[in-house]
Amino acid sequence: MSDILKILLIFDSPYFRERGYNFKEEFSDPDWKAEGAVYNALLKSGYQVSLLGLYNDIGILLEEVRKNRPDVIFNLVEVFNQKSHLDGNIVAVLELLGIPYTGASAATLFICGDKALSKKILSAHQIRVPNFYTLHRNQRVYVSQGLKFPLVVKPLSEQASRGISRASMVDNEEALTERVRFIHENIEKDAIVEEYIDGREFYVSVLSDKKTKVLPLREMKFGQLPEDEPRIATYKAKWDNEYRRKWGIRNVFAGKLAKGLSERIGEACKRAYEALNMDSYARFDMRLTNDAKIYILEVNANPSLAPDDELAQSAERGGISYGQLVRKIILLAFNKIKK
Repeated sequence: MSDILKILLIFDSPYFRERGYNFKEEFSDPDWKAEGAVYNALLKSGYQVSLLGLYNDIGILLEEVRKNRPDVIFNLVEVFNQKSHLDGNIVAVLELLGIPYTGASAATLFICGDKALSKKILSAHQIRVPNFYTLHRNQRVYVSQGLKFPLVVKPLSEQASRGISRASMVDNEEALTERVRFIHENIEKDAIVEEYIDGREFYVSVLSDKKTKVLPLREMKFGQLPEDEPRIATYKAKWDNEYRRKWGIRNVFAGKLAKGLSERIGEACKRAYEALNMDSYARFDMRLTNDAKIYILEVNANPSLAPDDELAQSAERGGISYGQLVRKIILLAFNKIKK
């Protein structure tokens, strides 16, 4: 290995581009801010960086590695061929190549990509999650005995709140049936149905520095949403800036908590991190009820590394600059192969 690390930065692209394409135009687009920010951070750290966008052909990755084998692959791939559940398959290929790579393992991505499976594992470790059940495609839609309305209906294997809207929260069997069918037929995914947990919504980032470290908590404030609007992190509530401005929805550092609550939240997330055999970095979406019960709603392996997203913001508040965060993630890639 030379003194200067050779890093291959891979990410998903909505179209095919040949090896060697510079993505300069794309990185100036806000939709590509995570890729652009990581690229710039790598360059500023003095690494030798190659870029590769993946669309629907894995062969281009194999060709790049064969002709220009890197020391580390920095993995930002979230979808392949427009399918988000294939992110774990990309990492499985990286594992076959035997090159250190950043982020979660294939096994972790497969587990966390199945919301029901990850919740079952957490439940087995006495970590509280909402009561839930799954409705697979071609299965009769029914209300599970013991669950109480309102219920939240989500795609079983999607990320970034895709497929979650105000219609996702249902309060009767007819609305449940309609939403499940929408997910089955329009999104072409199985569905998970879970009880709505009323409370404050927190985002807890975890980093496998020398030991598992919980970063400062972030919180979604739902602002002035009308009473008939569900207090859930819909796709629009997360990503539609005009909608967020209209209703005063903000993501901020967590406000004041009762004594010991922050530690309890951190401990629950560390236990979940270990129960799911996670490594490198992750984010947990959770709810804190008025009676101080902690529920983990979602587990995010390889969450966004955009500078204005939860992980980077929490890291900075915790004394880790963006450049330091990127470098730590690379070091963790080498630690992974020593396990």
